Amino acid sequence: MTKTMKRWTLDTIGVDAALNLTETAVPTPARGEVLVRVKAVSLNYRDKLVRETGMGLPIQFPFVPASDMAGVVEAVGDDVTRFSAGDRVISTFHPDWIDGKPLGDARNPPYRTLGGFHTGVLSEYVALSEDWLVTAPNSLDHGEASTLPCAGLTAWFALVERGKIKPGDSVLVQGTGGVSLFGLQIAAAQGAEVFVTSSGPEKLARAKALGAHHGIDRNAGDWVEEVYRLTNDRGVDHIFEIAGGPNLGQSLKAVAPHGRISVIGVLEGFDISGPAGPLLLKSPVIQGISVGHRRALEDFVRAIDKIGLKPVIDHRYAFGEVPAAFDHLDHGAFGKIVIEL
Repeated sequence: MTKTMKRWTLDTIGVDAALNLTETAVPTPARGEVLVRVKAVSLNYRDKLVRETGMGLPIQFPFVPASDMAGVVEAVGDDVTRFSAGDRVISTFHPDWIDGKPLGDARNPPYRTLGGFHTGVLSEYVALSEDWLVTAPNSLDHGEASTLPCAGLTAWFALVERGKIKPGDSVLVQGTGGVSLFGLQIAAAQGAEVFVTSSGPEKLARAKALGAHHGIDRNAGDWVEEVYRLTNDRGVDHIFEIAGGPNLGQSLKAVAPHGRISVIGVLEGFDISGPAGPLLLKSPVIQGISVGHRRALEDFVRAIDKIGLKPVIDHRYAFGEVPAAFDHLDHGAFGKIVIEL
């Protein structure tokens, strides 16, 4: 095996922070660690925020971005029992969150994630604790599998782990990014009636081809009024709140009494707001979703192999095209952006 590897790094944080392709030594797995040859990395909107703002994290330079990868175990350190050389694996977004409640408290909420607090995975090799990895689905290639740790698990955690979705429920997802399309596919597979809001008929047509029952063009009028019309004023049982900011107020209007709103995105701002009237009168559950734990990711992997879910990939970039992949992320994608090694 080669002794050196290439990786993408940042030397500073900012909107114009340069991504640098650098060379370093291949790490040696320590006791309890696994050396993974990275085969694919997927990008999330959060990677853009970390690059541009740092998100208040204690980032150390040179910093390797990105949290989501799929790869093959190259070697294992002493006392490793969960994996062997040749196993296909994916990363976990919250490495130390195995099940139950995450580590953290009220003053210091848990956010010790890959590609932020911990160095990221945009590298030819990574050495990680065996507890930070999950077996990849048999039914997905490396690029598809790399989309699961953050976007896929976020949707699964919101709908299945926390939302207890059941056949006959209604689900509305906002937009056609990675989390929303995973939510669409998971909800449809569970027998739910799926609504999608997006900009323009082309994206809505593609969403319907994936299993959505109703497409609402948010540029054509008040999307809440269209929800009322389509549901005979009943509203929607579960809403993916992707925009954040004042858009939470729209979701509060559209949610059914005793429904559920999963606050996932912050495209319109970190400070969310909305009217107290529907909040008090409808008594919905408003849940913040910060991805999920390893056990839920393992559940999701088993479900994928059973139901045949295929992640939606907008474009696959080569490892040398990482700056172009980030530019694509900046302009938005239909589904996921993947970098293959």
